[in-house]
Amino acid sequence: MTPFIIPLDKLSLRNAGVPEPWTFGMADRVRFGEVDVLNHVNNVAYLRWYETLRVNYLNHYDAYTLAGENPKFVVKSVGLDYKAEVKPETSYINVTRTVSMRNTSWVMEYATFVDGQITTTGDCVAVLLNQDNTKRPLPDALRQAFILRDGAVQL
Repeated sequence: MTPFIIPLDKLSLRNAGVPEPWTFGMADRVRFGEVDVLNHVNNVAYLRWYETLRVNYLNHYDAYTLAGENPKFVVKSVGLDYKAEVKPETSYINVTRTVSMRNTSWVMEYATFVDGQITTTGDCVAVLLNQDNTKRPLPDALRQAFILRDGAVQL
């Protein structure tokens, strides 16, 4: 059985049917409050799931330390694409990775897997800021972490 609400390593992801290139994920189960009147996961639940996943990803990869003193990570934009509905009590795995970077921002992709099949995908553009909300260039250490762990590319 896949453990719930803890980071999953590559081997755990592969054993659960999640293919390359995904390297970070978390498993969970659909809760009653995440289901809408149509008896499937409501769209706002995916935004919450992916926010939780993003924060855990950044913590797990030590991004807050790699970003320098007092960083602010801000989501500039987010998108979702629904491919198949997810029903109540379903076990799922959410995965994420950084796919590209610019000077002060990076793009993350998300996917939700149920029984090895993608049901939903998403993406976000995140920006690194200083405490006064001015943009901060991504430090080399953070860039290297995104490259080495996820295969991210510089744009």
